[in-house]
Amino acid sequence: MKNEHWAIVHIYSSYNNTILHITDMTGSESIARFSGGNVVKTDRLEGSATAAMFAARKAADKARDAGVTSLHIKVRAKGGHNGPKNPGPGAQAAIRTLSRMGFRIGFIEDVTPLPHDGCRQKGGRRGRRP
Repeated sequence: MKNEHWAIVHIYSSYNNTILHITDMTGSESIARFSGGNVVKTDRLEGSATAAMFAARKAADKARDAGVTSLHIKVRAKGGHNGPKNPGPGAQAAIRTLSRMGFRIGFIEDVTPLPHDGCRQKGGRRGRRP
């Protein structure tokens, strides 16, 4: 297609929240930014799949108004030396919602930061014990 307009969706998904940030291809121009806290009332529901679906729908509407037709997706979990390396439940729901909204999906990439043996993990010498 000749008249495709690509954008990048940065999805940060933890167990407490899901944040969607749509930028242009350079990553410098912000098109839309929504989170689970924008669409639900209670704090405990911010990281749920339902909140991610509503946030993705709002972000997709705003991106479509800006003329975006195709998306590259970058998924990020908390990561680091103490955080979980796998994204929360909202990431998959947000990706599914974006594809159902009619956008053409390019690549889906995991950009979770991984430690390169920098900091010492918490938990003490014998690890975390119940």
